[in-house]
Amino acid sequence: MSIDSAVMRFAGVMVLGSALAAHFVNPAWIYLTMFAGANMFQASFTRFCPAAIVFKALGAKPGTTFE
Repeated sequence: MSIDSAVMRFAGVMVLGSALAAHFVNPAWIYLTMFAGANMFQASFTRFCPAAIVFKALGAKPGTTFE
């Protein structure tokens, strides 16, 4: 799995999980959804993503976006 696909999967899990938690547990979980969305937005411009750094350190192969 490449870093790019790992980051996209992780972001998807975070958005879906926090949205479900906001609905079923506590509305304050929506802030995690907002943080994930803001991080994806800024990464689209800067190509900097903390999750990509972690996945690179874990040995994921390079992708085309996050190297």
